[in-house]
Amino acid sequence: MSPIDWIILGITLLSIVCYGIWKSRGAKNIQGFLLADKQLPWYHVGLSVMATQASAITFISAPGQAYTDGLRFIQFYFGLPLAMVILCITFIPIFQKLNVFTAYEYLEKRFDNKTRTLTAFLFLLQRGLSTGITIYAPSIILSSILDIDIVYTTVLTGALVIVYTVYGGTKAVSYTQMFQMTIIFAGLFMSAYMVVHLLPANVSFTDALHIAGKMDKLNAIDTKFDWNNRYNIWSGIIGGFFLQLSYFGTDQSQVGRYLTGSSIKQSRLGLIMNGLIKIPMQFLILLIGTLVFSFYQFQRPPVFFNKNEVVRIENSQYKTTYHKLEDDFKKAHVQKQKHVYELITALHSSDKSGIEKAGAKLKEADKRSGIIRKEVTSLMTLNDTKADINDSNYIFLSFVTKCLPVGMVGLLIAIIFLAAMGSTASGLNSLASTTVIDFYKRLINKDATDARYLSVSRWATIGWGVFCVIIALYAGKLGNLIEAVNILGSLFYGTILGIFLVAFYFKTIKSNAVFYSALLAEVFVVGSWMMDLSAFLWLNVIGCLLVIIFSIIMNGFFEHKKPRV
Repeated sequence: MSPIDWIILGITLLSIVCYGIWKSRGAKNIQGFLLADKQLPWYHVGLSVMATQASAITFISAPGQAYTDGLRFIQFYFGLPLAMVILCITFIPIFQKLNVFTAYEYLEKRFDNKTRTLTAFLFLLQRGLSTGITIYAPSIILSSILDIDIVYTTVLTGALVIVYTVYGGTKAVSYTQMFQMTIIFAGLFMSAYMVVHLLPANVSFTDALHIAGKMDKLNAIDTKFDWNNRYNIWSGIIGGFFLQLSYFGTDQSQVGRYLTGSSIKQSRLGLIMNGLIKIPMQFLILLIGTLVFSFYQFQRPPVFFNKNEVVRIENSQYKTTYHKLEDDFKKAHVQKQKHVYELITALHSSDKSGIEKAGAKLKEADKRSGIIRKEVTSLMTLNDTKADINDSNYIFLSFVTKCLPVGMVGLLIAIIFLAAMGSTASGLNSLASTTVIDFYKRLINKDATDARYLSVSRWATIGWGVFCVIIALYAGKLGNLIEAVNILGSLFYGTILGIFLVAFYFKTIKSNAVFYSALLAEVFVVGSWMMDLSAFLWLNVIGCLLVIIFSIIMNGFFEHKKPRV
């Protein structure tokens, strides 16, 4: 990056941290640290909810996901609006009425200690691992830009977020997130404009979309039902609904955001805002990825986007073979460019026959490029069995750093960091609140002073921060990060949601039935995932329904076993 980009990046990040610390002024009690004294307005709640979900993974991996797989990932969010409605009707009034710090306090009131502890433990396990992945995402950027080991950048990124989260708690997190989302929205529109602006002079935005469409990158809707298809309208609406309902309704990183609302109405409006804006925002991010794909039909892309792996193969005994494959890739791209311009010419002259012929040739040429890329990744694996051969996380980053003008690079890198800081801070704050409220305060020290609980909350934040940094050091082997974090959530969210739905709607079911049902359902979910029985979104449905069904059956069993009086 240029000096100007570094200045913009530094000023933006420093401003965000200082702003959050200044607005929070340091929490004075545990309610201020964990719930921001429940004083935030709806728009603040809505932006904070969005910032928690929109991590750096969204801005690094989602464009790469669209580049390689098209727009079909957007179907993942189709269940979100319906989930927001259910949350506003059921979850928010209950949590606000009970005046809880965490969602899991309600489960002790409804069931017992062991059910609350199990659910809180499942959350801590899932959220701790997921937050580690969100720390890894911006570490990729620093490592790529500075050309230093990713271990150092991971530690640096984690430390930066820990500092202001420990100091200001939820209030610092919420205020920085509101500022972050404002900058993020501006940057998204700017980056979309720049991708189109960088296309050749005779290629319009519409032409770029036609190119992407002919190469199957505009496949936003898939109506075919396929149990093993990760992204279709059915898995998105049904599986996505269960995932989003569990994420926003039972994950403390999100529950903690809307519990900061000054009233039930303000919390509801914040969630409705998220439900209305999230899908268009995600569509724009994915669309940027497809436009980058179209851009690289005119400008030759790297044969492999992760330059760290390229450096390793170039310094190995396979250097000559790699360079030959790279030359083959260049030749294949020249041929592909020829067909791209044929397609553009046909489009401009409205030659339907020419469009179909050029499109078919273009897809065939693209397959040839794909074969060469697979040969490159096979060579990398041959050189190092631990090589990271999924470079989708590096596609958008490579485009930003190599193609955008001075100033824009620093701003977009800052945006990715802001997203990372917001989601990571929310994760750490929720991990600390659950640790203190659901374990320390209940099981270790029930009668400590408020100052003591505040101190333990800060130490818990530091402890979880260290844990998440350690997880981040191993996150590079998980493939596309936005898929990895959602797969991880799907292993636990269905079971957790099932527990809450039984608590809300099945009033006759007792604690032992739901506790053992949850354990059994989680075994089924993990087993289904390990045996690859279905696409990961369906795991949320499976886990939730199994908890409900097993609870009904087991409750009858436990009721039957009760001694007669």
